[in-house]
Amino acid sequence: MFLSDADIKKAVQKGEITLEPFSEAQLQPVSYDIKLGNKFITNDESSTHFVDPSRKIYAKTREMEVRDGEEFVLHPGISVLGTSKEYFGSDVYLIQIGGKSSLARVGLMVHNTAGIINPGHFLHVTFEMTNQSNVPIILRPSMEIAQITFSMISSPPERNYRAVGRFAKDNWNHFTPAKKNGRRSLKK
Repeated sequence: MFLSDADIKKAVQKGEITLEPFSEAQLQPVSYDIKLGNKFITNDESSTHFVDPSRKIYAKTREMEVRDGEEFVLHPGISVLGTSKEYFGSDVYLIQIGGKSSLARVGLMVHNTAGIINPGHFLHVTFEMTNQSNVPIILRPSMEIAQITFSMISSPPERNYRAVGRFAKDNWNHFTPAKKNGRRSLKK
């Protein structure tokens, strides 16, 4: 069951959902619009000959920051990583990220496969943005870029993402090694 706008607002007020900053203007009937942040990571194609994930060979990348009011041009067929302005998470709800139809219609895909934020994961989400169009798309920090929904779960998870999650501490570090056996002790 997805939370309605009224329930999202109540959960934020009760502290069951962290959503900073929170603006009622971004609240939709069953979702919340999130904005594009200022950081981007691009591949350096001139020094990357191939990617081989099974051998842990990844593209050389560079991080850039775009100031508010400036633009980032996403060219056709190019993928970049971006981040959200909002910091959010919940120990109580499953959060799912999805694109906005208005942006999908111009060819912008905001996530490839990473659409689930587990209970216990608090973050500035990383977008996996790709221009599927045949013309460049202008991205601007603070534009509404995606939407998040909140779902009730049947019971509290036995393993909280803070303890077992691969990106629990640093969501912007994209090549964090997997935790052994997918588990980590809940003791600090």
